[in-house]
Amino acid sequence: PRRLLQQAPQPAAPPPAVGRWLLACSGAVAGAVVLGGVTRLTESGLSMVDWHLVKEMKPPRTQQEWEAEFQKYQQFPEFKILNHDMTLPEFKFIWYMEYSHRMWGRAVGLAYLLPAAYFWRRGWLSPPLKGCVLALCGLVCFQGLLGWYMVKSGLEEKPDSYDIPRVSQYRLAAHLGSALVLYSASLWTGLSLLLPQHKLPETKQLLRLRQYAHGTTALIFLTALSGAFVAGLDAGLVYNSFPKMGERWIPDDLLAFSPVLRNIFENPTTVQFDHRILGIASITAVTALYLFSRKIPLPRRTRMAVTSLLAVACMQVGLGISTLLLYVPTPVAATHQSGSLALLSTALWLMSELRRAPK
Repeated sequence: PRRLLQQAPQPAAPPPAVGRWLLACSGAVAGAVVLGGVTRLTESGLSMVDWHLVKEMKPPRTQQEWEAEFQKYQQFPEFKILNHDMTLPEFKFIWYMEYSHRMWGRAVGLAYLLPAAYFWRRGWLSPPLKGCVLALCGLVCFQGLLGWYMVKSGLEEKPDSYDIPRVSQYRLAAHLGSALVLYSASLWTGLSLLLPQHKLPETKQLLRLRQYAHGTTALIFLTALSGAFVAGLDAGLVYNSFPKMGERWIPDDLLAFSPVLRNIFENPTTVQFDHRILGIASITAVTALYLFSRKIPLPRRTRMAVTSLLAVACMQVGLGISTLLLYVPTPVAATHQSGSLALLSTALWLMSELRRAPK
């Protein structure tokens, strides 16, 4: 007779506290992204000209300390070229904006590292989850280093350039992209641990819907990432009209740089044009996903996720157009940047609802 092999006992599921921790961490990362966007919009990111992990946690207190900090700032291009008439109270405002962003980043790091060590010690993490947590903790540390690497690009003297001092749009995109990956991975893992999984029949329509959801989420991520190039080049300040760019659908200076590939990442006109196209493609994909989902019987919670995705996408498009037409006011632009996170979050929620049940 055939010998029956007993299956090994399945490891116990992590307690809900682990999932809630990861969701809280994703919320903290979202706050850092929003605060970083406001810091960029208020042109505060280059106000702190050095980086110390512990030393800079104590802000200047006396008038003498503030004047010394202001004098350090005066040695760098942003003051010499852009803010040469800045007063000390004005400097304090931009300094505190950047200081808040850096301190929030440190708080995010502690929010990952300390509970991770606690849960690890208690044995609440399965082997796959341990690998995920290690990757998240490593990424949050890397994110801090990448932030300073980005700031350094805006502090360098560029004698041959007459442009306004700003950080490299490539490093800004890398910094934002890393934060979005950290946010998405934390949110996805938290949702996977907390949301009960639906037992959906594996029909061809469901498989196609799942593929559409994955592709739409990737498109939303790419659109959000392209916003970093818009911010890095102040591309929102050119062609403040919609749907046309000025008087034309395709502007004359779309391919003004040589070689042509430079336009995609360095020409403000092309960067804004690409962001528009990606935004239109995203809302089109979300609408098509919603219409296709109406043909499939879905659980109530999944249906709610699809409807929410369409609603947030429409809101995000409205905010984007408003930001452009109103010439990038800080409150509207910051809300638009926050909307990209809300849209990405809703897309990840839908992906979690549609995830394949383990056999």
